[in-house]
Formats: sequence, C-alpha cells, structure tokens
Amino acid sequence: MEQILLLITTGEDASLEKAALEAVTAARDLACALGGSVWTVGLIGGLVQPAADRLAGCGAAGFLAVEGTEFAAARYASDAAAAEALCRLTGANLVLAPGTSRLMRVLGGVAQRLGGAIDTHVVGLKVDDGTLRADRSYYRQRIEATLTRNRRPWILALEPGSFLPWNGPSGTAAVRRIEPELGPEAKRTEVLGFQAAEAGEQTIRPDADLLFVAGAGWTKKQPDGRTHVEEAAQLILEFVRRTKASLGSSKSLVDLAGEGQAVLPFLTPLHQVGQTGATPRHPKGLATCCHGEEPHVVGWRFIRERRAINLDANCGWARGKADVLYVADAFEVLRAALRLLADQSEEAPQN
Repeated sequence: MEQILLLITTGEDASLEKAALEAVTAARDLACALGGSVWTVGLIGGLVQPAADRLAGCGAAGFLAVEGTEFAAARYASDAAAAEALCRLTGANLVLAPGTSRLMRVLGGVAQRLGGAIDTHVVGLKVDDGTLRADRSYYRQRIEATLTRNRRPWILALEPGSFLPWNGPSGTAAVRRIEPELGPEAKRTEVLGFQAAEAGEQTIRPDADLLFVAGAGWTKKQPDGRTHVEEAAQLILEFVRRTKASLGSSKSLVDLAGEGQAVLPFLTPLHQVGQTGATPRHPKGLATCCHGEEPHVVGWRFIRERRAINLDANCGWARGKADVLYVADAFEVLRAALRLLADQSEEAPQN
C-alpha cells in the first residue's frame, strides 16, 4: 500500500490555482488505481483553511498544513522546509505536486534532502500490475516517455493542463497544522513585494478557452496592392480583447521583426507556437493567415478543436491538420466577427 502526499500552495487570498485542482484529480485517481492507498493533502501558505474547506469533499484521508506569514510568499528556504516537514511527517513514498513556478523551485532540493527521486513535467499517471508508471514529455513535448522508479520517495511534478480540475463539493475540513523550525539562515531572504516588468497589454492567457494564432499573411500585400499592418493589429487586438482569447504567432511572423519588415507591434518570441516555440493546451484554436506547415502545427498537438482561415484552399491546414478550414479573407472574417460581437454586447442585459 502506497502512502500518497499531495503538496499544494495557496495564494495570497487563500485561493487555489487551477493547476492545484488538477493535481487533486490526479492524486484522487491514483489512490483509486493503486487500491487501498491512503492519500493526504499538504497545504503551504499564509492562510490555508479556506483552501482546505474547498477540498473537503475530495476524498483525502486528512489535511496537513504549514501556515503562517513566513510561508505566505514564495521563498526557497521556507517552502523547502515546509515541504520536507510534510513529507517526513506523513512518511509518503509518493509525492504529487502541481508544476507551478513556486513548487518547481523547491521540489528538487526536497527530493535531495529526503534521498528520493523526482520527475517533472509529468503529463499522465497509470498503474500496471500494481506498478506506477508516469508519462512525461521531452524535446518540447514532441517525445513522450513512460517512467517507473524503485527509489522512494518519488516526487512527481504534474504539468499544468494535463488533468481535469477537481470540481467536487466543499465543506469544513479538519486541518492539522505543523510548525517546522526556521533558523535565521532561512529568513535571510525577505519578500518585499512584486514588481511587474514594463510591458503592454497581456495577450498570453494560458487558461483561455481559445488560442488565436496570427500568421505572416497579416503583413503581406492585400488585394489592393498595399499592406495594412496597422489595421491588422487593431483587428487582432480587438478580437482577442472581446473573446478573451490567448494570442499566438507563427515563427515566420516573429522572425519578420529581425528582418526590418513591418510587424505587429505587440508580438514577441513568447507568442511563438510550434517546434521552437510553445505547445499550449487550449480547448480550441483558430489559425489565421498561417500556412499550417509541420514545424508550426506540432505546437498544436494538445489543441482538441482546430480551425483555420486562409485564402489558399491547398494550404497545410487543408491536409488533415484542421477540423475546419475557412477559405476566406481573414480581414473580412474578423471585421464581420467583431460586428457580431459588438451586437451581442449591446443586446446583453446591463447590470
């Protein structure tokens, strides 16, 4: 029988990230698959009771917490001490955690302290003949491997977006709090606050339902023989704002900036989707003015519903890479779509 510990951190308002709720689903399903295994939730944060109450109906055998102002903000020394204390108290030989930036920073050190093993970017868990096997991706998620380890504890950092978020009943959870010792050396780093980098409008939204990808065609000459980059930028930004979509780009469009050509001013290399870019996990995707070449399309492997707009009926999207291809002018399509969105906004009841 395996002892499973799920490590979760809470936000400043004691909220739980989507990745944490996905990890709850993974831990719950794993305990059922292993048969007779006991799993416990370990919470770390400044305030944990609201988060524990949110998970009261998840089926965990118990709730442990390291709570206090010293653990409210992300800091390696305090977070590592808290995670280590929770692991030692439970004696867990399997430790699951969402692959958030805060936990990924400390899990490797915790594994070293416990003499265990760690695997990150885990996208799937399965049990064969009582043996846990973890699926993880390599080479920008183009290669998937199945791993199993004998060393315990085995820490598994789950890739966000790989599991369905848990959405069960809440209640009142009984939380057992522990207080790991923090020496002066663990408090040398003081978190004063957050300072965001100077940037424009946020257009990368990992939790959005729709991925909108702009291709290099937006900057090419249109039927009137001229380019309309400024209008393209306005149409794209307005569409992304109204639909709350996440904005992506093809490599060719990002590369235009380095060639001195007219580009969409809000695009950066972080928007690039494909073999040398990101591999997002949105439920739906819409590609515009993009040919659908293989190096770009590999970044769409986790997009369940794919649609594309292109004037070329023989583009790559037409060759089985998209569920629906609209052979049309993307400028005209977006103008019409924005008119419809504006009409819907006017018809919506005002609060």
